[in-house]
Amino acid sequence: MAEGLLAGIRLLDLTNVLAGPYCAYQFALLGADVLKIEAPEGDLARGLGADPDLNRLGMGASFLAQNAGKRSVVLDLKVPADRARFLALVDEADALVENFRPGVMERLGLGADVLRARKPALVYCAISGFGQTGPMSANPAYDQIVQGLSGVMSITGTPEAAPLRVGYPVADTLGGMAGAFAMAAALLRARQTGQGATLDVSMLDAMLSAMGWPVSNWLIAGVEPRPMGNDNMTAAPSGAFRTGAGLLNIAANTEAQFLRLMDLLGLADLCRDPRFAGREARKRHRAALTAAIEDALGTDTAEAWEGRLNAAGVPAGRVLSVPEALASAQVAARGMTHRFDAVPGIDRPLTVLRGGFLVDGAPPAPAGPPPQLGAHQSEGFGS
Repeated sequence: MAEGLLAGIRLLDLTNVLAGPYCAYQFALLGADVLKIEAPEGDLARGLGADPDLNRLGMGASFLAQNAGKRSVVLDLKVPADRARFLALVDEADALVENFRPGVMERLGLGADVLRARKPALVYCAISGFGQTGPMSANPAYDQIVQGLSGVMSITGTPEAAPLRVGYPVADTLGGMAGAFAMAAALLRARQTGQGATLDVSMLDAMLSAMGWPVSNWLIAGVEPRPMGNDNMTAAPSGAFRTGAGLLNIAANTEAQFLRLMDLLGLADLCRDPRFAGREARKRHRAALTAAIEDALGTDTAEAWEGRLNAAGVPAGRVLSVPEALASAQVAARGMTHRFDAVPGIDRPLTVLRGGFLVDGAPPAPAGPPPQLGAHQSEGFGS
């Protein structure tokens, strides 16, 4: 892709750790000029990740994961000369994203009202755990705190094991994605009208919004969501099933898919069993149906059944590990990763994730590797 969809957009990234950096990374992937403003100690994520050597170098895996394509400038916003340089950068910027606790930027005299009075077209995005308003707005927030308060942990896991944390920082990620979407929309309006925006993104709000189905079952149907392990609450058979080797997800969510599945498994007689006649009946007798299906699946591997079922129009897929998923032919075909053969500050090549979409048939990629702290200290936008 010769030019990104956001080429020409200048973004100041004042964020740390994950939600904000992930938000700004989406802009970098799409060609925006992202200038990361770091405090003298740097983004906390520079010291986080599974490789202690990288952490000591200030290039931790957690930092490398969502900062490619950005440049790093170190500024202490309490120092007058650094504040002056920051304000000069604001004058050049189209947007700014920060994920400080609410009130921090205001105490520095650099809140949204001050910066937008200086530059009315500025899009100012603040991402925080609970938003800028409400009784919990001042509380510190990490992903797991928000997961617990959103209700998602209460419906994750089996009835015996729940509540469980989702296995990756889903609240941070959804908060960052919500921020990126809101900023892109606000920038469109700013380009059309010259009117900027102040965006208040709450990780808790983003989580609840993304939980539309279970939340709506309570709001609309009055049914409290409960943990169901690997079973799909909307249909049966729909969930993860044991095979002769490996776990297989099957989603026979329509009547036609159910009939085809039963035929393929040699269980056509069950289609005439009143316990399994229709969606609601199958949900009530899920355990008996699962036992029959797993007995039939035990004759072959998850991989073999995956091919057989999909060929017949029954949605199915193996349950893979992260390394297995990344090694799959599908992920390779979509170009989900990008490799840098040389990265300043580390002694090895680096592979990072791209965005989850193609643009004109090509996967967007970051223009450069993640930066060392202060590597672009003498630069501004467009350097």
